Amino acid sequence: MGLTFQSISGYQAELQAGKTTCEEAVHHYLAAIQQQQELNAWLRVYGEEALEKARLLDQRRQNGHPMGKLHGVVVGLKDVIAYKGHPLSASSRILKDYVSIYNATAVEKLLMEEAIIIGHLNCDEFAMGSSNENSAYGNVLNARDRKRVPGGSSGGSAVAVQAGLCMVSLGSDTGGSVRQPADFCGVLGLKPTYGRVSRYGLIAYASSFDVIGIFGQTIPDVAKVLEVIAGEDEFDSTVKRGTGKPEDNGAISLDPTGGAGRKYRIAYFKEALTHPGLDPEIRDAILSRTNRWREEGHTVTAIDFELLDYIVPAYYVLSTAEASSNLARFDGVRYGHRTEDRNLELTEFYKRSRSEGFGKEVKRRILLGTFVLSAGYYDAYFTKAQQVRKRLAERTDLIFKDFDIIILPTAPTTAFPIGEKMDDPIAMYLADIYTVYANLTGIPGISLPLFVHTNGMPFGIQAMTSRFDELSLLQFSHQMMQQ
Repeated sequence: MGLTFQSISGYQAELQAGKTTCEEAVHHYLAAIQQQQELNAWLRVYGEEALEKARLLDQRRQNGHPMGKLHGVVVGLKDVIAYKGHPLSASSRILKDYVSIYNATAVEKLLMEEAIIIGHLNCDEFAMGSSNENSAYGNVLNARDRKRVPGGSSGGSAVAVQAGLCMVSLGSDTGGSVRQPADFCGVLGLKPTYGRVSRYGLIAYASSFDVIGIFGQTIPDVAKVLEVIAGEDEFDSTVKRGTGKPEDNGAISLDPTGGAGRKYRIAYFKEALTHPGLDPEIRDAILSRTNRWREEGHTVTAIDFELLDYIVPAYYVLSTAEASSNLARFDGVRYGHRTEDRNLELTEFYKRSRSEGFGKEVKRRILLGTFVLSAGYYDAYFTKAQQVRKRLAERTDLIFKDFDIIILPTAPTTAFPIGEKMDDPIAMYLADIYTVYANLTGIPGISLPLFVHTNGMPFGIQAMTSRFDELSLLQFSHQMMQQ
């Protein structure tokens, strides 16, 4: 079969017309995964199981059953999202051999709408990293240039869509871990509003930041997946409760014309585009695009945002503090890696098991988080960071009273060479300067792959709207992607 997947709707129309089958689609992706194994995007592929599900769906469709919203759609999961009866390791040695005993709510919803889950994807260990170089199972390679990183932490999820190894994939975004790899790989990456998608079944890194996000090739595909996985959940009290309005329940109805008639009030931060760390070519491309938007009738305004330099420090203080608490449960007693030396007293046993099981970056963040929570430093660091977060949220609310969209670069550079930043964690952390803002404030953000750098690598623009306004975000994005 010469499957050329362009969109979910196009694929499902071909299924309806009998031009292809779910089984043929799964065979196609299994062959593609086999051919591109060296990208190291997949940790586990559930080939036989996916084929069995495909045959069942083909039979149901041929028997006249109505198709689910994601009928036959081949999906990959980041290795921090629980899939019942399947290994779940967070790309860490400490969870080696652990098998999930339940489905994440997002996975449950995918399966209810007849998606086919084809495997688990590589990522930075416990979703901690910006380059996918922290996995216990090796680097993921960028399919555009295999000497460069794919971004992180959801690098495998981005590469799987980039290289045509699945139709869409799920990742997680704590500080940019969907949008930044999407930018590096030239695909779409959506971080929904915090509280739009249930976190039940997502291995926690920083619980007040973590969001399950979506990688895709088209805005309608991303919108359709969001519509399926969004919505309230009795297992996650932070998810927004349903209302009478369809869009508040996660329904996304995109204007097929791309909303061409709507004119947006767009803001960007002056300090973001004059930041010394931003690649001049990225800055010029974004400014050029804003000029084009003005010519098309949109309002584009540069605004002062004096808090930009506080964003990364506040994020790393708060997220590592939450990580040190969340990762305390991985102790080698209940599950996961356990040291071979059985002649240790309990405290030493914990230390040894955790030291052997966790990688370098995870240890660094646990230590940093424990430090900022310790007596004598709590007020100096953690309390101050919470105050910055509150100021950011208040400032953001004021901005959205006057504007519909905030745009920023997604990352300060294109995908960098493997190994370039591994010896300089501060440089790696500062690379998150444009993405962590949306996580600190809880607003939705998307990376739109609009440009190609003279070095041959893709890059894009990050767009954000107010909380729970994914409908406007996706409508704007649809319009921009059709230009």
